[in-house]
Amino acid sequence: MNNQSPTGISGLDHILNGGFPTGSSILLDGAPGTGKTILGMQYLVDGVKNYNESGIYITFEEFPEQIYREMSQFGWEIKELEKQNKLRVICMSPKVLIEQMKLPNGIFEQIIKEIDCKRIVIDSLNLFHDGIENTVEKRNTVNILKNTFKKFSLTSIFINERNSIKDEEISFVSYLSDGVIRLALKEHETIYRKRTLEILKMRGCKIQEGEHIYRITDTGIYLIPALSMFEDKYVTDSKSNVATGITSIDNLLLGGIPRGTVFVLDTNSKANYKYFITSIISSRIKAGENVLMLLSNLMSILDVDHLLRLYGLDLKQLIEQRKIIFIEHYERPIPETFKSAVIMVKDLDNQQFKTYMREKIDISNLQNNDEGEKWFVFFDLNTLVSQRGKDFVISYFTEEIALISASGMSMLALSNFKEIGTETASFLERTCSGVFQTWVDGNYQYFQLKKSPQGIMSRPLVVENISSLPFIRLI
Repeated sequence: MNNQSPTGISGLDHILNGGFPTGSSILLDGAPGTGKTILGMQYLVDGVKNYNESGIYITFEEFPEQIYREMSQFGWEIKELEKQNKLRVICMSPKVLIEQMKLPNGIFEQIIKEIDCKRIVIDSLNLFHDGIENTVEKRNTVNILKNTFKKFSLTSIFINERNSIKDEEISFVSYLSDGVIRLALKEHETIYRKRTLEILKMRGCKIQEGEHIYRITDTGIYLIPALSMFEDKYVTDSKSNVATGITSIDNLLLGGIPRGTVFVLDTNSKANYKYFITSIISSRIKAGENVLMLLSNLMSILDVDHLLRLYGLDLKQLIEQRKIIFIEHYERPIPETFKSAVIMVKDLDNQQFKTYMREKIDISNLQNNDEGEKWFVFFDLNTLVSQRGKDFVISYFTEEIALISASGMSMLALSNFKEIGTETASFLERTCSGVFQTWVDGNYQYFQLKKSPQGIMSRPLVVENISSLPFIRLI
């Protein structure tokens, strides 16, 4: 038996990683007008058409003819499916339903067997409990429904009208259900109301958290998973991705940072970003790439030496092999063994710096040399802004990005968006292929992928310090 029951709504199946767990009972909760009936019927119709799974829709209020008429606008010919013995729309009172469920070989069991039913929708729990004041009795009736459906291995949806049921009643139904999905209509920028779907609970199923926007279209409900963006189609070959060394980030980026892309890491003053940077740089070196680093005032060449040793790399050996070059803006001690790899630029004005970088360290020539070497570039943009100004950074960085992308190199730029200002930060977000962000809030540090060439984003992940490589774990 298939372990999952696809819903027929591709976006919903995506955030459910395939569909409802087969045999589960789902509470579908929402205010009037949110599309609960549509979702329930779409689930049944898709089961018939695409999985040869028959279904039953039980309503306590609407007559079948009304449902036929309303569902036909989505192209669902319910009557025709009933003629094929694939679907049943049944209107009966809650009392009769419970009586028939209790009867061996009652009408309910006969219909289940007649059409070989696999899916069922109850519309609605509010009407099902109408006239029942005793909470214990309400729980018992829900248990009867759930146990009966489980007996026949049915995957079920219980529709609940949110405006007409008390919070404590929602609580016990939620507890008894295997899954809880909430549909909502929310004010959006005072222009229109947006429809959102959120999975509050789903036993036996890994879900994608968050509020997901959906639309009611002429073919039914269409859901767009949260954190979805347009994919840059030119980045399609996962073989060009180089791992960052941090499993969660590599999984998000489908293997790592693609060659020919530029990522920016936005951080605040409290966040420890050095392990992120060192893990990425050391992974590029281990992948056979050379590195060009523009150092910051907070990370000296001695700091780099210490960090690389933690990741199993010897800076002295890398320098001897001409695998790494440093650009230094600050006057500070440099060991003799490292000096050959350090380019001092503190005395150069902006034009001299730009000319020097073009003539002495031509990025495009670094990559396109006869030896076929590949290069990775790390720039501390906070240093460039503080030493050379925002206007220079915007013009210079634009040119560098173009050269890096054209030559198939990759780049990571470190920045503090709050310190460099909104305008410069917006420029960086627009021009870079991807954006990482890490920050401290209270006693925790967080990380989020906010933009990527693959169109993937993430929810905020908690950064956990660990004792083994890469010394951080994202939860």
